[in-house]
Amino acid sequence: MNIKIGVQLQPQHAPDYQLIRDAVLRSEDAGVDIVFNWDHFYPLYGDLDGAHFECWTMLGAWAEQTSNVEIGALVTGGGYRNPDLLADMARTVDHISGGRLILGIGGGWNEKDYDNFGYEFGTAGSRLKLLNENLARIKHRLEVGNPAATREIPILIGGGGEKKTLRMVAEYAHIWHSFADLDELKRKSGILAEHGESVGRDVSGITRSVSWPGADKAQGFVDAGVALFTVGTGGPEYDLTELKDAIAWREANK
Repeated sequence: MNIKIGVQLQPQHAPDYQLIRDAVLRSEDAGVDIVFNWDHFYPLYGDLDGAHFECWTMLGAWAEQTSNVEIGALVTGGGYRNPDLLADMARTVDHISGGRLILGIGGGWNEKDYDNFGYEFGTAGSRLKLLNENLARIKHRLEVGNPAATREIPILIGGGGEKKTLRMVAEYAHIWHSFADLDELKRKSGILAEHGESVGRDVSGITRSVSWPGADKAQGFVDAGVALFTVGTGGPEYDLTELKDAIAWREANK
C-alpha cells in the first residue's frame, strides 16, 4: 500500500502571511505528500478572535508556490459557498496547480463562522442535507467546466455520521477522512461498505484518511486500510517536528 503523509497548516495565529508561505515551503522540502489548510473564518483554539486567513484564496497561492505536493482543504465548509462556484474555483485551482488539487468538503460545524458571516447555521441534519444537495451540483459543474479539469478531481469528505455522511462518502468520495480512532474506524468501514452496496459502488477503492496517531500506532491503522495520515500544526511557529517524524516513519515502512 502506498502510504501518504499530509500536513494541515492551520491558517490561524499567524499575523504575517509569510509565516504560512514559509511553512508550505518547509513542508514541501521535508517530503510531505499533501499540504492542507482548513476552511474556517476564525481560530479554533487559543485566541478565538486572533489572526486568521481565508482558505481558498490561500489555495490559489499555494498552487503557484508549490511544485510537487497535492493541496486542499481539510475541509471546506459545505455551505459556505455556492456549490457551482466552489466547483469552478476547484477547477481553476486544479489548473493553476497542474492537477494537484484535492477538493475536501464536510458539513460544517463551527457556529461562529456561520453567525458572523451571515450563513444559516440550522441543525446538523439540515447542514448534511445541504451538503448532499451541493455535492450533486459540484459533481455536475465539474463535468461541464470548460476547459475541463486536468483529471477527475479527487473529492475528500470529512466526517463519520453513519446514516448520512457515510452514504455521501460511498456515493461521491475518493478519500474519506474519518476523524476516528482505530476501533471506530474498523466499525464504520463496515457501515461504509453497506452504503456502497446500496448505491452500487465498490468502496474498497476509497482512500481511508485519519489524523496522525503517532509512529507507535500507525501500523494498526494501515492494517485497517488507512493510506493517508495528516499531521496538524498551527501558527505562528508552524512546528514541523511531528511531521518530520511521520515522514521518517513513512520512509522506514516503504
